[in-house]
Amino acid sequence: MRKLEFLIRRLLTSFLVLIGVSIITFALARIVPSNPAALYIGPRARPEDIERVSRELGLDKPITVQYIRYMKDVLHGDLGNSIATKRPVRQEISGRFPATLELLFTAMLLAVVIGVPLGVISAQWQGKWVDVIVRTSSIFGVSMPAFWLGLLVQIIFFRSLGWLPLSGRVDSDLRFTNPIEIITNFYLLDTILTHNWIAFKDVALHLVLPAFTLAAYPIGLIARMTRAAMIEVMGQDYIRSARAYGLPNRLIIYALALKNAIGPTLTVIGLTVAYSLTGAFFVEVIYNWPGLGLFTVHSLLNIDYPAIMGITLFGATGYIFINLIVDILQAWIDPRISLN
Repeated sequence: MRKLEFLIRRLLTSFLVLIGVSIITFALARIVPSNPAALYIGPRARPEDIERVSRELGLDKPITVQYIRYMKDVLHGDLGNSIATKRPVRQEISGRFPATLELLFTAMLLAVVIGVPLGVISAQWQGKWVDVIVRTSSIFGVSMPAFWLGLLVQIIFFRSLGWLPLSGRVDSDLRFTNPIEIITNFYLLDTILTHNWIAFKDVALHLVLPAFTLAAYPIGLIARMTRAAMIEVMGQDYIRSARAYGLPNRLIIYALALKNAIGPTLTVIGLTVAYSLTGAFFVEVIYNWPGLGLFTVHSLLNIDYPAIMGITLFGATGYIFINLIVDILQAWIDPRISLN
C-alpha cells in the first residue's frame, strides 16, 4: 500500500513538472523573433500565404488559446507537424529514437561494466598506485568535454590507426552487399535476428567510438561514487566482524560491502542515463549519428518550434521516468530506504 501511494504521489508531481516544462518551452518558442508560418511555407512565402497558414496553424489566436489547443493535441498523441520536414513530430521522434537508444544503451552498459569494478578496485586498494590511476582516469573522464574527446578519438582511431570508422551508423556500401532487414530499428538486434553477421560486425564497429565518447563521463562519475560508497561501507563494524570471522575477502567485498554501497551508485547511474540522453546530442552531431540528437540540432537551427516542443516534452518524460525507476530500485535493494 505504501509503495502504491508513493507511486501515485510521484506520478502526480511528475505530471505537474511536465505541465511546467510545457508552459516554459511553449512561451520561449513564441518569444523567439521568427514567423513560424513563413518558415513553414519556405523562403518565397507571400503575405497572403503566410496569413492563410497562420489561420490553419492557429497562430492568429492568443498565446493562451494556442497553448490549450496544443496540450489537447498532445493528450491525444499529436505533437504537431515539423516545420522543416512537414512530417508529424511523433513520427520523426519514433523513427530516430531507436538509433539514440541503441547508442545510449551501449554507452551505459560500458559505463556500468567498467565504472563499478573500477570503483571497487580503487576502494579496495585505497592509497595505492592502482587507486591513484583510477582516480586520475575518473577525473579525466568527468572533465573531458564530449565534443573534444569525440574529435580526439576520431583522429587517433580513424585517421592515424585506421582501426574504426569515422562516422555514421553503417557503411554506405552495406545496403548493396549485406542490407539490414529492419525489424525493430535497433540495428544490432536486427542483424542478430536475421543472422546477418557481416552487418552486425559493421554496426558494432560504428558503435565503438560514439559509445565510448558518450560513456566517458558516466564511467568517471560511477567509479568515483562507487569508490566513495565502498570506502564508507568497508569501515563499518559488520565488515570488520566478517573479516574477524575469517570470511573470504571476495565474499566480503562483493556480497556484503558492494550490496550496501550500490544505493548511491544506482542514483548516479539513473542521473547519468538522463544526462546521457541529452549529452548524446553532441555525440550524434560529431559522428553524424542519425538519431534524435541530430534531429534536435537541426530543429534548433531551423527554429522548428513544434519539433523543439515535442523533443523537450519527450526528454522531460524520459528524465522523470528514469528517476522514478531509480527510486523504486533503491527501495527494493536497500530496505533501509523508506518510500514515505
